Amino acid sequence: MTIQKEIYAQFNDGKIIYSFTLKNKLGVEVKILNFGGIITSIKTPDKRGRIENITLGHDSLQHYIDDNSYLGATIGRYGNRIANGKFILEDTLYTLAKNNPPNHLHGGYMGFDKMIWKATSKTNKNSVSLTLNYVSKDMEEGFPGNLHTTVSYSLTSDNSLEIVYEAKTDKKTIVNLTNHAYFNLSGSFSNDILDHQVQINANKMLPIDEFLIPTGDMALVENTPFDFRTFKSIGKDIYIDNKQLKFGSGYDHCWALENQNQGVRLVAKAYHKDSGRLLEVFSDEPGIQFYSGNHLSGKYQLRTGFCLETQHYPDSPNQKKFPSVELKPNEIYTSNTSYKFSIQ
Repeated sequence: MTIQKEIYAQFNDGKIIYSFTLKNKLGVEVKILNFGGIITSIKTPDKRGRIENITLGHDSLQHYIDDNSYLGATIGRYGNRIANGKFILEDTLYTLAKNNPPNHLHGGYMGFDKMIWKATSKTNKNSVSLTLNYVSKDMEEGFPGNLHTTVSYSLTSDNSLEIVYEAKTDKKTIVNLTNHAYFNLSGSFSNDILDHQVQINANKMLPIDEFLIPTGDMALVENTPFDFRTFKSIGKDIYIDNKQLKFGSGYDHCWALENQNQGVRLVAKAYHKDSGRLLEVFSDEPGIQFYSGNHLSGKYQLRTGFCLETQHYPDSPNQKKFPSVELKPNEIYTSNTSYKFSIQ
């Protein structure tokens, strides 16, 4: 187990951005920046032994600064959308950036994905870890409270990338952290992901309106294009004439995961037959946003990557029936997700 640190880029004011490379003995390698907590690449072997990158990334810091697809980024303070960029907390109306008109998305124009994090590393026999720390000041991007945030990435000897999020506040606030890695298990980003098979352990999903905000209802996935309870290719139903698929321009929805009281459990899988790569997702979160890369453009074309973002439900601050995303002083926000890579 090794971790290497190297200079990735430097700002005009002298601030240095570092890239950290985590490796294990089985050929898995993960690169992470202390800018935005961004996973820039994940290299894993396929069934033929070829080691290839399976997650979308950019070639320079400027591309990440300009990026609006959140490739590989740590997302905060609030992952996903908040309707009309507004929420009420303790009778106070908070107004956020409408950076995804008419909604707030992924923490605003300068969310956690655009911040420089303090980094420390640790190595032991069975894992190597990178821990990132960032203090989001009171009212940064419109969110109340000074939020002390820690994100730890650990690559294990059994090919798991474990992500642990923690946060503390000095004022009641809302928190919903996630990672926005785009996967393409084929190892070739010229291929789309429609032949990938996905399984999501959920009987229900959250229908959305035309602005991609949950209606507040839960819909059974049975007999719909959203039924991924057993492995199904992403492309099988994506072009079906369906109002929800039209709203999302494909899959861009949150599934209400099963066994929400059981802590960390297997919540989703993705499989690519030709490469043999299997991705398993474990999490203690109540929801998972499955996004089929419907708006990728430029370096990466339409649907050349998919996301499985573990999180609380979109627009939870405005939907009292949803699990709470409120964090009070003297409480600790925690969230655990791991991506396990193997061959099948």
